[in-house]
Amino acid sequence: MAINTDVLIVGAGPVGLTMAVALGQQGVNCTLVERKEQPEFLPKMERCNARTMEIFRRMGLTGRVRDAGLDEDVPMDVYIVKTMTEAPLLHLDYPSVAEARAEIEASEDTSQPAEPYQLISQYTLEPLLKSVAEELPSVRVMYGAEFEEFRQDATGVTTVIRTQAGAEEIRSRYMVGCDGGSSRVRKALGIRLRGEGDILRLRQALYRCDELFDRLPLENGPGKGRHYHVADGQSSFLIMQDSSRHWTLHAQVENDAQMADQFEKVVGVPVDYEMLYVGEWKQNLLLADRYGAGRVFLAGDAVHLVIPTGGLGMNTGVGDAVDLSWKLAATLQGWAGPNLLRSYEVERRQVGDRNVGASRYASLGRRKWRGLYTPEMEQDTARGEDLRGQLAAVADVEQRKTNEMIGAELGYRYVDSPVIWDEPGGPEQRFRTYDPTAWTGVRLPHCWVTEGKSLQDLVGPGYTVLRLGRDAPDATALVDALRARGAPVEAREVPDDRLRALYGRGLFLIRPDLHIVWRGDALPADVSALAAVATGHPVEGMSRAHAS
Repeated sequence: MAINTDVLIVGAGPVGLTMAVALGQQGVNCTLVERKEQPEFLPKMERCNARTMEIFRRMGLTGRVRDAGLDEDVPMDVYIVKTMTEAPLLHLDYPSVAEARAEIEASEDTSQPAEPYQLISQYTLEPLLKSVAEELPSVRVMYGAEFEEFRQDATGVTTVIRTQAGAEEIRSRYMVGCDGGSSRVRKALGIRLRGEGDILRLRQALYRCDELFDRLPLENGPGKGRHYHVADGQSSFLIMQDSSRHWTLHAQVENDAQMADQFEKVVGVPVDYEMLYVGEWKQNLLLADRYGAGRVFLAGDAVHLVIPTGGLGMNTGVGDAVDLSWKLAATLQGWAGPNLLRSYEVERRQVGDRNVGASRYASLGRRKWRGLYTPEMEQDTARGEDLRGQLAAVADVEQRKTNEMIGAELGYRYVDSPVIWDEPGGPEQRFRTYDPTAWTGVRLPHCWVTEGKSLQDLVGPGYTVLRLGRDAPDATALVDALRARGAPVEAREVPDDRLRALYGRGLFLIRPDLHIVWRGDALPADVSALAAVATGHPVEGMSRAHAS
């Protein structure tokens, strides 16, 4: 018997699970299928960046994510080392969650995110999100259900899945493939990934070592931190996971068994440990030609594959999920025009393209300093010391490209979107520096309204019309125009001239995902046209970006 659902999600990684939670919180009936029997304890992503934590804040999940993740006072420092027992060649100091939060709480402008990052491993995050999804009455979660094939028509999608009980069909109005880099959904659509594939192959191993973190520093080695890059000929890279008892190591070695030797070599002193997993992975910089076709959409690694440098893989996918989820909900609720779903690819593919570029930029920086390694620098000679100094000096510039991506995290802007009001110009989008402008298309910058309450917190689950400053003009006509379209909308007034000065305008129209649709100091002459654009309805005579 066919299972009927509004949205079928294929793949229960962090992106698919976030999609299910976001849809479920909006009351959308959805089904999530995953071929695995349960979440796996495998080393993958390790960090929710500031933008992802802002998203989880809006979903009411920050407390649960932080409770499950790394303790907030653990240092996040990055080291370049020879071994863990010798003085580091380079020490890059980065704030712990507690230190980052203190900086955010003290900020009086728009330069900070509403939330600091959180170190949490994927094997911790997935079960957490699974439990949240299973709490939502409109969400059905099916593990041990493998996607096989689908066909779509004018009214929906019929998908065949296989469980232990055999093959069964699911009929949905829409389907979303969140099934990773080898996505079967993407392949069934005939959509290609293009770019640089199989750039480098490394082995990755996961270890349990209860004593290593507590013993740091070892002899003259580096202190407690997050990343330990080893200057050697194997590209060795030791990473602390969210328990501080589990570690991952990446290295170029000949076989799986050598990963045990490599761990012992990098650590440099005897420790009790267990190697839990070894696998090979490939570095890719790839982007899909399209983000879906018809009633089938793609998100996450199914459409963009990046090198983990910069931490933009899973975090970009969470942005995909949130963007698509509210647009699907609006379409299913009946008030969205055709441009709203069409805008998903327009908006998110440009972010995917940009973040592939950011990952390339960061990985080239790391390759640059690693390329300076030579066995001669191992020698305890003046020449060896000079070579180590040269490598450290280059790494002091180049390694920062990996660890400082705040511009890519917070500063992206949707350009030429059919559901963003055109505004000429706009800020330059930089990878490493964040320009907290409140231009159309960007996410609404954070600023405290009162203690503990961000301006972002005033944005409701639908559209929000913000009036900033004591003299902000009346916006009733815009609220009425959106309601006439059937769209959910709230009006919020913050009579604070300081905020008016910081944000540069007195009126803002904000989407549920915090992105700015329009801004001004007076309503446009035709508020019905603005309401139409915001809700995805074509308007005759508008620019090409707003054409249907």
